[in-house]
Amino acid sequence: MFRLYVTALFLVSLLARADEGLVFAAASTTDVLEELRPAFTKATGHTVVVALGSSGDLARQAMAGAPADAFLSADVARMEAVQAAGLVRRGTRVDLLSNRLVVVVPVGAKGKAPGKAEDLKGLKRLVLADPGIVPAGVYAKAWLEKVGVWKDVEGKVVPAVDVRGALAAVEAGRVDAGVVYATDAAQSKKVRVAFEVPSADAPRIVYPVAALVKGKAPEVGVAFVKFLQTEPARAAFRRHGFVVLSADEGTKAR
Repeated sequence: MFRLYVTALFLVSLLARADEGLVFAAASTTDVLEELRPAFTKATGHTVVVALGSSGDLARQAMAGAPADAFLSADVARMEAVQAAGLVRRGTRVDLLSNRLVVVVPVGAKGKAPGKAEDLKGLKRLVLADPGIVPAGVYAKAWLEKVGVWKDVEGKVVPAVDVRGALAAVEAGRVDAGVVYATDAAQSKKVRVAFEVPSADAPRIVYPVAALVKGKAPEVGVAFVKFLQTEPARAAFRRHGFVVLSADEGTKAR
């Protein structure tokens, strides 16, 4: 059976076995990978453990020796770091998905919700996934810098461990608003979207995926990467709000 775990390096090392693959995946892909769990095993006969978290943390774990067989990152920079370390299996890396940024507020929030970036200056607390390392936060900071409000809101930013942590802070009402992916906002009944970041102002969001060379089940890693490119998997990503990149939009396997 396909099992889904949120775990740290010392745990994934114990979970990984030679007869099942270990996949590192961005936290924002939690729900869609959970939906795909029966299909992968049915299609390939393989089983995998999925370790979810910040792509930055997962990349560091892979480079520190964690035996991951595949890596689905929420940004290109983390995958580039892993590839530069010689860990990407040649010919398997592709740019798979894209996403959108939205500003969310608690569903029961009183008062006027922000409607544009400028309105964020008036908030007391704004949560982002850690803009120093987590892709969702890096993307959000890049947007806020582009529209000229980062310096005004920087002191109000509450950094979260990953994008799901940022969403949870908004759901709990611990902050006035947060910047998360549209796919995360869509799965929550405790937040509402105040506005979507205009595409003209947003950085390009890309999720690359690749099989890695240091895992204990390399054939499973390769199979998983190929499976994510099949039409059933692509359809599941679309249902969850992701933009599925074509071969022309993304990067062909390398």
